[in-house]
Amino acid sequence: MTIFSRIAVFLEMIKFPHTLFALPFALTGALLAARGIPSAAQLFWIVMAMVGARTAAMALNRLIDAGIDAGNPRTAARAIPAGLISRGSVAGYIVLSLLLLLYAAYRLNPLCLKLAPVAVFFLLLYSYCKRFTALAHIVLGVCLAAAPIGAWIAIRGAIELPPLLLGAAVLFWVAGFDILYALQDLEFDRAAGLHSIPVRLGLRGSLLLARIFSAVTVFFLIGLSLLLQLGIPFNSGIAAAALLLCYEHWLVRDGDLARLDLAFFTMNGYVSVIILVATIAEIMISGGAA
Repeated sequence: MTIFSRIAVFLEMIKFPHTLFALPFALTGALLAARGIPSAAQLFWIVMAMVGARTAAMALNRLIDAGIDAGNPRTAARAIPAGLISRGSVAGYIVLSLLLLLYAAYRLNPLCLKLAPVAVFFLLLYSYCKRFTALAHIVLGVCLAAAPIGAWIAIRGAIELPPLLLGAAVLFWVAGFDILYALQDLEFDRAAGLHSIPVRLGLRGSLLLARIFSAVTVFFLIGLSLLLQLGIPFNSGIAAAALLLCYEHWLVRDGDLARLDLAFFTMNGYVSVIILVATIAEIMISGGAA
């Protein structure tokens, strides 16, 4: 394999396009923190930090879970179990990704750099969670919640209440759709002695909790809007996101996972982009946060 084909295998393994899930929320946090458009340098390094963190997280997960993936029919064809890429190569990409994250944090401000190891800790923790706790979905939410919080810190150099509300919205949004995603492996996880909310609560309980988490997501977005006194553009985005979340749960309402890809990938990609577009509209029309 050429170096380019190896990189292509790695990018497919970590589902690089799915960076879209959290990146719009990171940019939303940056826009609200700046009360306008941040500088090009700030945006560039925020994106680089996001790419580094997400790439390292997914590669760590694939590397640490390679043995589990090999025994699961749904994941046995992934790159490491299938022998398409070596563990050493993946470890090398992880190191490069973490270096990108740390350097981007350094270029942003001192607080970002100080907090970067905390983010790395949670990225590592997530990959082991399913071995001892059903709360892996929450930990994953914490990892992605770091995107808007970190972007706010990158602009303001301080931790404040607004990004915590936005981060909480992201946390429950991610945990909700990750519960739905984990339903695919319910029987395998039970047999393998792994932990997840579907294993703990079963199909119906998991569907209900995922709906509750989505409702909590909307609650925190409304709280953010009220705190920053945001207007019609942002609130319209919240309404659109809420409708999409309702549609997502309607798609899998009976536990039928045939449309899970549409519910998981498509709808959630739209949710994050809609909030970003609504934020841009808010800034352009109303001048951003009060």
